[in-house]
Amino acid sequence: MPQLIAPTARVHASFLAAMDEFRAEGHGSAARKSTMAREIREYHGRWDDPAVFAGYIRMLADGMAGESQGRGAVTTLWYVDGDEYLGRLSVRHRLTPALLELGGHIGYGVRPSARRRGHATGMLRASLPVVHSLGIDPVLVTCDVGNTASRRVIEACGGELEDERGGKLRYWIATAG
Repeated sequence: MPQLIAPTARVHASFLAAMDEFRAEGHGSAARKSTMAREIREYHGRWDDPAVFAGYIRMLADGMAGESQGRGAVTTLWYVDGDEYLGRLSVRHRLTPALLELGGHIGYGVRPSARRRGHATGMLRASLPVVHSLGIDPVLVTCDVGNTASRRVIEACGGELEDERGGKLRYWIATAG
């Protein structure tokens, strides 16, 4: 059964395959501004080295260090089924003006070969108690106006549409309960 976990070397092989899938979709291009795209640009071709991968996992675990560097603390969780990496979810602990406008507290992605199986909904739903434990309630989750699949995921998890800004739909989800 899929679950959210802290990043781990246990899913190394599956993670590499997933990053190749994301990269094939263009997620490593300079035009993409997401954390995943930035990490693909930085680590592609190096992640397969176990020492580099271990360092990457440590960097994700040190997401709280972002607070002292002005980026804000981030908790990164991976959605896995056994040793199969299905996706990732990042929780930004505080909203900067840009995140309040367009990015929100949570970003998530499901590997292309695992899509359309309910994993995004399961991942977002499973994250709500974690987010609540961080003292965030409600949580802001955004998606592109044209991203019907993500909109359905957010609404299935209790998202209440506030408005549209800059091509993004902005939803609030209660994390308590």
